[in-house]
Amino acid sequence: MSVQKVLLLTGSSRGVGAETRNHFLEAGWHVIGLSRSETYSHPNYTHYAVNLASPQIIIDTFKIIRKVHEKIDVLINNAAVLTSQYSMIMPPQAAQDMVNVNLLAPFLVSREVAKIMKKTKYGRIINIGSMAASLEPVGDSVYAATKAGISTIANVMAKEFSQLNITCNTVAINAIESDMLKQLPREKIDDIIYNLPLGRYSEIGDLINVIEFFISDKSDAITAQTIFLGGVN
Repeated sequence: MSVQKVLLLTGSSRGVGAETRNHFLEAGWHVIGLSRSETYSHPNYTHYAVNLASPQIIIDTFKIIRKVHEKIDVLINNAAVLTSQYSMIMPPQAAQDMVNVNLLAPFLVSREVAKIMKKTKYGRIINIGSMAASLEPVGDSVYAATKAGISTIANVMAKEFSQLNITCNTVAINAIESDMLKQLPREKIDDIIYNLPLGRYSEIGDLINVIEFFISDKSDAITAQTIFLGGVN
């Protein structure tokens, strides 16, 4: 009898996170979800209510997780917030929230999960990035910087964790139908997407395909890499 695999997923309650959660539950995984709130219930799903903008809450939550869960095979840092606004009028708190949730939280969660992965000498850490890191669209200065930053964090951690058989990679999505996407002017996003080499919006299956590639046992040699959906470069 095979041992059930365990996935920890941030931002698990809606949008891309919820779709990813459901995919892995259907595939027989045990999923640990971290988000502010959750109404979803499944026998193989464990949820922790966490404000990812608070470093101390993240640290305190992992004190509990380490006691309850003996192993974590895969981490997906999916949670993010977006305020798209010109730099000169960006509220400081909005900028701070993006730094905390999009950059500092993935760093802390990756660090804490790696401590658990260290025990089994196995792990896959995947950050969900964005085309904004490469395209640097107007109004997304802080958001784009945080998404570029998580790729850098993954690349450095890939070196630090290599002897523990932990890989760290990033999949940068272009645009997938989600609550976050609805915050942005559709005409602006259409113009960006249709000028990409692929020229279409991505679907959840496109993202899952790359995630499954990164977590495959055949991808032991794949680390410190960023794959952009849609042909962004």
